[in-house]
This record gives sequence, structure tokens and C-alpha cells, in this order.
Amino acid sequence: MLKIENVTGGYVNIPVLKNISFEVADGELVGLIGLNGAGKSTTINEIIGLLQPYQGQISIDGLSLSQNQADYRKKIGFIPETPSLYEELTLREHIETVAMAYDIPVDEALVRSEKLLQIFRLSDKLEWFPINFSKGMKQKVMIICAFIVDPSLFIIDEPFLGLDPLAIADLTDLLAEEKAKGKSILMSTHVLDSAEKMCDRFVILHQGQVRAVGTLEELRKTFADSTASLNDIYMALTKEV
Repeated sequence: MLKIENVTGGYVNIPVLKNISFEVADGELVGLIGLNGAGKSTTINEIIGLLQPYQGQISIDGLSLSQNQADYRKKIGFIPETPSLYEELTLREHIETVAMAYDIPVDEALVRSEKLLQIFRLSDKLEWFPINFSKGMKQKVMIICAFIVDPSLFIIDEPFLGLDPLAIADLTDLLAEEKAKGKSILMSTHVLDSAEKMCDRFVILHQGQVRAVGTLEELRKTFADSTASLNDIYMALTKEV
């Protein structure tokens, strides 16, 4: 479980998040929704440890970053919005590097990757370098690297950008499998039609604060619109700017 308690944070002398609290339970996929500048990326950076909260607490399975940095980070599988690969390493070497970083035996990591490589049609690309990959293929490499970690928590930032429809369907199926295993998933996305179908609950961030948390039905009550779609609710936020 991911637990964020009364977190205020941001960049040096620039508070972005203002006393936010929410949870992602085991076996739950939560959508992190908000306008540009609402604090979604800052929230993710606070969770993964690139930023340190001014105040408040973030824990995964009861463990905080300050208690044990290495064990805390091993609980996270992160798929960023923009793929970031080492140009001098092949796909195989990326998998091996992730294995070493997470103390996973290399042979085991390669075995874990076999199904993922087949799903994303990269089995014959193990000796390719990133220069040979399209943006979508690079994103698939990031997905594979996150999944072989077998984390407690997946954090996925705009996962559908650059993916073709088949890859989107494959990723959706994989996330459903991880949910069934009891994994926690936090997904930030602007693809609201997909989020509405996939997510169990939503966290609506607005101007650095949690504007609302709940299922679609609960959000409809919060925004006083019994038939609103997630997109309708998102658009309603623009009226609060």
C-alpha cells in the first residue's frame, strides 16, 4: 500500500503540494488526475524520492524512504512519461543493469523478461541499441524494465503516449494482472476515457491540493453531476482556475 499523509512539498522555496493525503491500497489502480501544473509530476517525484517533502510522510508497505532508501526504492516500478535509455547499452544490457540495480539475479531477470519481450514484440531486438528504437519501442523497454522488478507499487506517468493501440491493450492487460496479484498502481494520465474504464478510484489534484478522492460515482456527487464522465469532471476544474 502507498500512503501519503499531509505532504507539503515542491522545489526550493516553491511549495507546489499543499498538505495532500491519499492512499493506494493493495490490488487497486488509482488515477492521478489534474490540469497542467496541478502537482501531479511533483507528487510522483516526492514518492520516488527525487524530491523530499517539507513536511508529511510517504510510505510503501509501511516503509519510508528515510528508514531504508534501498529497500524503499526496490518497492517501486516507475514508468516515466519520457523514455530514458542509455544510448551505449543494448536492450539485453538494460535488462541486466536493472537486475543489478535491484539485486535480482541476471538469469532470473532475463527469464522474467521473456514473456514481456514476446508481448511487446521485442524478443528479436535484444542486441539492438536505443538509436534503433522508435519512441514507442523505447516506451516498451521502460515498461519491461519496470515489470521485471516485480515491485509492490507501480507508478506510471502518461503510459499511453507513443504506444500503438495493440501495445496499449497489452499494457492494460498487464496492469489488470498485476492488480489481481495485489499490486498497488498509481497512474497519471490525460487519456481520461481509458482511465475511466481502468481505474478503481481517482485522486483529483487542483492547484497543489487534493480537490476530491473517490470512485467515479463519488466524484459525481462531489461535483454535483450524477451523469458526469471523468472528462466532464476534468473540464469542470477549468472553471475553478
